[in-house]
Amino acid sequence: MSDAPAQLVTAAQTAAADQEQPQEKLAYRLITGPDDRAFCERISAALTEGYVLHGNPAATFNGTSVIVAQAVILPSAIATADAAVATAVDELDFDGDFPEAFEGHA
Repeated sequence: MSDAPAQLVTAAQTAAADQEQPQEKLAYRLITGPDDRAFCERISAALTEGYVLHGNPAATFNGTSVIVAQAVILPSAIATADAAVATAVDELDFDGDFPEAFEGHA
């Protein structure tokens, strides 16, 4: 007797379970592709999902077509990173005084 049907059911159940569980969004994505409508639709979809543009787009020519890239990030990732930096700065142990030459500089 073969276990093949049981394995197929298990694989199908696993695939269905994977589809039911939403994947965590990446904080950063670099979307690349030919400079066409499909690329613009992918960027538009990312914006609809809550991402924001990060930096300028990049473009190159591969000898046949223009290939573009655009980074997108989640605003919550910026807030988390900013909070981590602020916490790290607060935790610095510095007992000295800065010379006058450094006043007003970060």
